Amino acid sequence: MNKVGIVGGLGPESTVDYYQSIISNYQERLGKKEVLPELFINSISMYQVFDYISNDDLDGLVTYLSDAVKKLEAVGADFAIISANTPHLVFDRVQQQVKIPMISIVEETYQQAEKKGLDRLGLLGTKFTMEHDFFKKAFTSRDKEIVVPDQSEQQYIHETIVEELENGIVNQETKAEYLAIIQRLIEEENIQGVILGCTELPMIIKEDDVDLPQLNTTGIHVHKVVETILAIDL
Repeated sequence: MNKVGIVGGLGPESTVDYYQSIISNYQERLGKKEVLPELFINSISMYQVFDYISNDDLDGLVTYLSDAVKKLEAVGADFAIISANTPHLVFDRVQQQVKIPMISIVEETYQQAEKKGLDRLGLLGTKFTMEHDFFKKAFTSRDKEIVVPDQSEQQYIHETIVEELENGIVNQETKAEYLAIIQRLIEEENIQGVILGCTELPMIIKEDDVDLPQLNTTGIHVHKVVETILAIDL
């Protein structure tokens, strides 16, 4: 059985969700409650990550994340994940700096889009995820289209993620605004599905809120993590 190392704290609310979801998914896969996976969590600062990106210090971000993964290596993790979308901006560079394999939330989300036959998707996340091309590239390089909200919508989504969701606050007015943005993308951009490209978004957008496929990046990531713990599909 493989042990996963989780770079968490990005933010704390989604790290709790990862922990609980990995356990419940693991128990479900084995068909019993009296089992628990062994895992390690290294909780770092999402604010430090945001500062590195805001200051365009990607070298600093690579070092910060690589050091976090190396600590997980040192305590015995067999593979690692970063439990957030935004830090995947430098995922490939971090993987090159560490010894253990890592599972990309972006790549796993692409694979789910492919399985579902979705070729034009809306992407919601932090402004860094929506502005940069690290998420989009995995799709557009393989003939899928990614559509993001307009600049004012991006700013609203980012601010409410940081100020509300990252602090465990679920505001129904914010939810209504998110759903209105998604509806606009459906009507004006003809999206076939929506990527919840921030690991906090499933706190506020639920599966039955939108009448089109959702790619919940947290759930997708967790599913692959449990498969890897169980040495399935390696």
